[in-house]
Amino acid sequence: MIDKKEARLRRARATRVRIALQRAHRLTVHRTNVHIYANVISPDGARVLASASTAEPEVRAQLAGAKGKGGNAAAAKIVGARIAQKAKAAGIEQVAFDRAGFRFHGRVKALAEAAREAGLKF
Repeated sequence: MIDKKEARLRRARATRVRIALQRAHRLTVHRTNVHIYANVISPDGARVLASASTAEPEVRAQLAGAKGKGGNAAAAKIVGARIAQKAKAAGIEQVAFDRAGFRFHGRVKALAEAAREAGLKF
């Protein structure tokens, strides 16, 4: 019997193989019930070049009065804009979006759209 996490990672595997063949920087997303995390990973998968999450003190300050803290689409938009800003500062304009087996809706979609609006291409 495959549990929920194994099924998600199985779905993610095909995407990761395809991105590895493209030799592209990878914008990967991970979400939990409380937080959402975004990392830009080098094409060889060895280094994290930029990262942003709702666990960062700057983002926590922005969400201070908000209901739900980091587990909502509004928080995901902040993280999306922040990861795009950090990636551009690191000289990265083009990335491949790796949703890590999570469905492209809700918080994952909000993060992706905010990153696109902030100038990241994928």
